Amino acid sequence: MEFTAGFEHFVRTDEPLAQYTWLKLGGSAEYFAEPTTIEELASVVKRCRENDIPCRVLGGGSNLLVSDDGVPGMVIHLSHPVFSGIEVDGNRVTVGGGAKLSHVVSTSVGAGLAGLEALAGIPGTVGGALHGNAGANGVDIGQRTVEAKVMTRTGEVQTRTASDLQFTYRQSSLDELVILSAVFELDPADSQELTRRMQKFWIVQKASQPGGSDAVGYMFFDPQGLSASSVIEQSGLKGTKVGGAEICGEHANFVIASPEATASDVRRLAELVQSRVKEVSGMDLKCQLTIW
Repeated sequence: MEFTAGFEHFVRTDEPLAQYTWLKLGGSAEYFAEPTTIEELASVVKRCRENDIPCRVLGGGSNLLVSDDGVPGMVIHLSHPVFSGIEVDGNRVTVGGGAKLSHVVSTSVGAGLAGLEALAGIPGTVGGALHGNAGANGVDIGQRTVEAKVMTRTGEVQTRTASDLQFTYRQSSLDELVILSAVFELDPADSQELTRRMQKFWIVQKASQPGGSDAVGYMFFDPQGLSASSVIEQSGLKGTKVGGAEICGEHANFVIASPEATASDVRRLAELVQSRVKEVSGMDLKCQLTIW
């Protein structure tokens, strides 16, 4: 039986992945699925397991670097609305893992619920934010998460309650294949005041990101108590280039990929930065880019 038999309406082959990432780089996925139901998602995950085919989930692509050679196996993209719903019930907000974090923040604020507004301006999906415990302004998403529904690598759907969940700095215990949905517990507050706070956080977040370039990526996690950008600057690396990849002159923790850049250029630039920072300051910068 052909591997994609019965999945033809939502599985494609040799799908170019650059268009799904902020850096706009990299090759194609051997198989690419955009399921329209949880049942279809489970079916394709189970078939991958039965056929020993590697399976990955593509989120918002804001910190993803795809190899120039492409990605073997299956890449799943939760683009269908069934995976991105947002429901408000009292002080709880239930959201799909494929929902954009920015939409969840604005919906919560509009409903007069406080707790997530400090995350305004952070890119990506809720699934990605939960996996990496995204945070800003002293707040992280894990602080408000009371439940998560996941799909394991065997295609089983399971619920993780608050007692099962662990969140630390930019990490979480949610390492299953797919985060299907999550429940956030928030605090009632004045919607207009929350909107003002959200807008302030959004402006600050956007000011810390480079403008004017279509292909950018955030390179490193901030070391405890410091900013990676300042550490990179102090190491004399601002504006450094490798091939078509360049450290942003405006914000040194961002890489800018020119139209001629390759994924290999970005990877080599990141390694150069790590090596130089280690040499100058003794610090080990941890790369924030997920490399496929």
